[in-house]
Amino acid sequence: MGEPEAVRRGEHSTTAAEVNPEQDEPPSIPRPPPNPNTVLPHRPAHSLPLEELGLFWQTHIENGLSKADASARLQRDGPNRIDGAKGLSVWEIVMRQISNSLTLVLVIVTILSFAIQDYIEGGVVTAVIVLNIVVGFIQDYNAEQTIQSLYALSAPTCKVIRDGVAETIEAQSLVKGDLVMIAVGDVVPADLRLVDGINLSIDEALLTGESLPISKHPEAILEDADIPLGDRLNMVYSATTVTRGRARGIVTTTGMETEVGKIAMMLRTTRKRDENASLTSRAITRVKAAGKSILGLEGTPLQVKLSKFALLLFGLAILLAIIVFSVSRFNIDDQVLIYGICVGVAVIPESLIAVLTITMAVGTKAMASGNVIVRKLSSLEAVGGVTNICSDKTGTLTQGRMITRKIWLAEDTTAIVEGTTDPYDPTSGKVRWPGSASSSSASSGTSTPTAEKTDDTIQSSSFVAFLKAIALCNNAAVTDGKTSASTDTESMTTATEVPVAWSAIGEPTEIALQVFAMRYGKGKNDLVSSEKTKMLYEFPFDSSCKLMSVVYEFPGAPRQVFTKGAVEVMVQRLAESEATKARIVAKADELASEGLRVLCVAQRFLDDTDDASERNEAECKLRFLGLAGLYDPPRVETIGAVKQCNTAGISVHMVTGDHIKTATAIAHEVGILRGGEQPTAVMAAGVFDAMSDEEVDALEALPLVIARCSPMTKVRMLEAMYRRNAYCIMTGDGVNDSPALKKAHVGIAMGKRGSDVSKEAADMVLTDDNFSSIVTAIREGRRLFDNIQKFLLHLLISNISQVILLLIGLSFKDRSGTSIFPLSPLEILWVNLITSSFLAIGLGLEEAQPDILLRPPHSLRIGVFTFDLIRDKMIYGFFMGSLCLAAFTSVAYGPGAGDLGSHCNDGWNESCGVVFRARSTVYATLSFLLLVTAWEVKHFQRSLFNMNPELWTGPTAVFKTIFKNRFLFWAVTGGFVMTFPVIYLPVVNRAVFKHDMISWEWGIVIACLVVYIALIECWKAVKRHLGLGLMARIPNEQV
Repeated sequence: MGEPEAVRRGEHSTTAAEVNPEQDEPPSIPRPPPNPNTVLPHRPAHSLPLEELGLFWQTHIENGLSKADASARLQRDGPNRIDGAKGLSVWEIVMRQISNSLTLVLVIVTILSFAIQDYIEGGVVTAVIVLNIVVGFIQDYNAEQTIQSLYALSAPTCKVIRDGVAETIEAQSLVKGDLVMIAVGDVVPADLRLVDGINLSIDEALLTGESLPISKHPEAILEDADIPLGDRLNMVYSATTVTRGRARGIVTTTGMETEVGKIAMMLRTTRKRDENASLTSRAITRVKAAGKSILGLEGTPLQVKLSKFALLLFGLAILLAIIVFSVSRFNIDDQVLIYGICVGVAVIPESLIAVLTITMAVGTKAMASGNVIVRKLSSLEAVGGVTNICSDKTGTLTQGRMITRKIWLAEDTTAIVEGTTDPYDPTSGKVRWPGSASSSSASSGTSTPTAEKTDDTIQSSSFVAFLKAIALCNNAAVTDGKTSASTDTESMTTATEVPVAWSAIGEPTEIALQVFAMRYGKGKNDLVSSEKTKMLYEFPFDSSCKLMSVVYEFPGAPRQVFTKGAVEVMVQRLAESEATKARIVAKADELASEGLRVLCVAQRFLDDTDDASERNEAECKLRFLGLAGLYDPPRVETIGAVKQCNTAGISVHMVTGDHIKTATAIAHEVGILRGGEQPTAVMAAGVFDAMSDEEVDALEALPLVIARCSPMTKVRMLEAMYRRNAYCIMTGDGVNDSPALKKAHVGIAMGKRGSDVSKEAADMVLTDDNFSSIVTAIREGRRLFDNIQKFLLHLLISNISQVILLLIGLSFKDRSGTSIFPLSPLEILWVNLITSSFLAIGLGLEEAQPDILLRPPHSLRIGVFTFDLIRDKMIYGFFMGSLCLAAFTSVAYGPGAGDLGSHCNDGWNESCGVVFRARSTVYATLSFLLLVTAWEVKHFQRSLFNMNPELWTGPTAVFKTIFKNRFLFWAVTGGFVMTFPVIYLPVVNRAVFKHDMISWEWGIVIACLVVYIALIECWKAVKRHLGLGLMARIPNEQV
C-alpha cells in the first residue's frame, strides 16, 4: 500500500503503460492535418466514429489546435463558463428590501410628513425605512457571500494539447476542438467526445443521478441520436469527476452549450413567452408582474400575508384619516392634517420589517450552527410549514460510503456487521455470526442465541482465504492517519471526508472490502508484510467482463489467483457443481432483495504449467470462497430524524436514482416505510412517469419511495403534491436536481457534494449533507413562526390601543374646538419604534416550545394571522386602549375639570398644563402595559405566573419565567427605566414629546397596570376553560 507502483504490481503487470514502458500516453489515432474545406453533416458527437472526429471539429487528434486557432475560436465562442451562477447582485438584494407593501406605506407617510413641514416625524420615519433596508440588506448579503464561499471551482485549470505540446490552462479558456487530457480526480472542464483512454470511469451522479461510476468506452459508436446521457459511453460531461483511469477527448461544447449549461439556462427561464400573444397582453402581463413584485404579493405565504396586511393597514389609515377630516367637517388645516397623519402612524407597526428581519437573521445564525445555511430569509419561515419532504438517498439519508454489511461463506456461514458509525474505521461496530443459514433469518439478521459463533471459532481456512481475497484483490488503501496512504493514482480517487483520523483512498466498494479484512488483521499491508507476498499480475475491472483478478506469489507455495466480480459472471467461471452454483445464485438473490450490492469472491491455485499472464487462463476453474453484500448505510441520526418528522406530521418521501430494492431496504431501515402501506407506496420512476396526472391524483397516497428517478420525475412528484395542497421540501445535489430544487417551496442543496448550479437554485444549503439537519431547519422554522406570532400580537395590540385612544380622542376639544392629541406623534413613534421594537426582538428570541415537533404543520392558508391571534389582539388592544383612555380622562377631567387649554397640539403654553400632564400619564400607562404584555404573550394560554410548569412551580416560578429570556428581561427593564427620562428631562419633555412631569398621576398608572394584568389573566383562564386556541398534537397511534 505504501510501496511504489512497480513493487506493488510486480514486473509483469498487464496494464497498458507497463506492457509498453516507452508509451506514456494512450495510443492515438494518426491522421493528416484537417482540411478546412471539408464539410461534414451535423451529427451528435456521440454518434461520430473515431476517424471523423478531427474532421468534424477541424482539429488534429495528435497535436490539437494551434494556439492561434484556439485564440480565434475563443473570440468567436466566448469563454467556457456558466453565466448567471454568481448569485444576486447588490442591486437585486437592495430591491428585495424595498419591494414590500409596508415599506411603500412608510414612504407615503414620510412624504406627507415632509409636505406639512413636520420634519421631526418625517425624519424619524425615514430613519425607520433606512434601518429596515440596511438590516435586510446586511443579512441577505452575508447569506449570499456565504453561499459564494461554498461554490466549488468546477475546473479552474485543465490540461490541454496545443501545437503538439501539453500545457495547463484556465478552464474558461477552452474552446471547441481543443484536445483535453483528463485523469483520476479531475473535474471534467467541458463536454468531451473521447478519443482514447485506459480503464476510464466517470462519476456522473451530479448530472444523471447515477450513484455508481460509469465505465467509458471511447471506441463506442452510438447511432441513436437521442440516447440518454447516462448511456453515452463515449462522452464525458462538464462538472463530472474522473474516478478511475485516464483519457483524452475533444471539446464538443463549452459554457452554456454544455449539458450543465443547458440546465443552468433552464433555471434562468422561469416562464416561456407566448409567441402568439399580442404586444398589449404582454405589456399587461409585465405590468401585473411588476406590480405584484413591488407590492410584495409574490413569495412565501408569510411575505404575501404581511404585504396584504400592510395594504389593509394602509387602507385603514386612509379611512381613519377621513374620519378625522370628517369630524372637522373637512376644514383641513395643519392641525387637522397632523392629527390625521398621527392616526395613520398609530395604525402602522413601523418596526415590523426591522424586527422580522432581525428575528430571521438570528434564526439564520442558529440554523448555521445546525449546519444549515439560509440563502433566502423567506425560506426560513417557509420551512416551518412544510408538510412533505422529498429527500435524496445517497449521502443525505445515508452516509454516502459503502460498508460490507453481510458475508456468506462457502460452508454456509453468515456474518453481519452492526453498529458501524464510521465506514472507514475497522474498529467501529461489531461483527455478529448468527451461525448457519438454517439457524438465522437472512432477511432480518436475527438468530437463535445458541447458534451464535464468536470470532475465535470462525478462523477457518476458507474464511482466511476469503479475507486474503478481498484484501489483495483490491486497490483501496485505508489508514488511521498515523501513516501515509498511497495508491495507484491512475485508477483511484481520494475520500477523506470523515472528521476523524481514519481516511481511505479508492473505489467505495473496494474500501468497504478492505475495511472488513482489516477488522481481522488481514488488510493488504498486513498480508504483504507478514507473508512476504508479491503481486505478479493484475487484471483490472472492466465493464465488459465485470471482474477483477490479481495473481500473487507466496514464498514456498503455489501462485494464487484472487478474483471478485458480479455473481452472474463469476458462477460461469467456478469449478463448483451445478447444484452449488444454483445455491450461490439463490443466496445472492436473497442478499440483493435486502438492498445489498452482492459480489462473488473466489480463489485458484495455479500449477507451474499454468500461464498466469493470460486473463482467460487465470480466471477459470475458480474455487468459490463467499459472497459479500455491501450497502451505503443510513446515517446514525437519520432514523431519529425521520421519526421526528413523523411525530411532527411531516411525510418523508425518498426520491432516488438507486435501484428499487436498495431504496426499499433503506426506506424500511430508516422508518420511511413502516409496514402496512399501500402497494403504490414504492414505485419505479418508469411506472410513475407513465401515469397520467389524473391517475396520480387518484392514488390514495403518493408514493413514499420512487426509485431510478430522473429530474422530471422529481418535478412531477412536486406537481402532484401541489395539487394536494402540500407544502414541500426537495433536496438534491446534482445539476440534474436543479429544476426540482427551484420548483419546490423550499429547495435544499448539499454543501459538500452539491454542484454549484444546485446551490444556486436552492433556498438553503446543508453544510454536512445530513438529513437530520433538515429537521433542525424545520424546528427552527416552527420556532420562528411561533415567535413571529408573539411579536406580531404584541405590536398589533399596541396599534389597536392607540387607534382606540386617538379616535375617541377626537371628542376631546380645547377652548377653540380643536381636537386634542391624547398622545403626541412623537410619543407614538417612540412607543412603536423604541419601546416596542426591543420587546418584539426579545419575543423573536424565545426558545422553542417543548412540544414544537409534536404538533402538525400550521395551516399555510391561514398563516400567522390565526383566529386565535386576531381575537387576542382585539381583546388585549381593547383592554389597553380603554385603560389608556381612562388614564387620560382621569387627569384631564378630574383635577383639570375638562379645561384642555388652547393650541396644545402646537406646543407648550401656560394653558396646557393639564393636557401635558394627561399625555404623560397616558404615555407612562401605555409603556408599562406594553412592557408587561411582552411577558404575557410568551404563551397564548398559560398564565404568566405558571407559564413553565414542566420546569418550575411555586411562588418563584414567575421570576424564573421572566428571567429565562435574558434579552427580553433586560428589554423590559430598560423600557421601565427609559420611561422616566422621557417624562422628566427638561426641554425634551415639553418641546419634543409635548408632555410634562407628573407626580400623583403615577397612582393612576399603577392602578391601570394591575387592572390590565388581572384582565389578561382572566381572559387566559377563560381560554383554558373553553379550550380556545389550544394547539393540536399528533396522536400516538399515528406516529
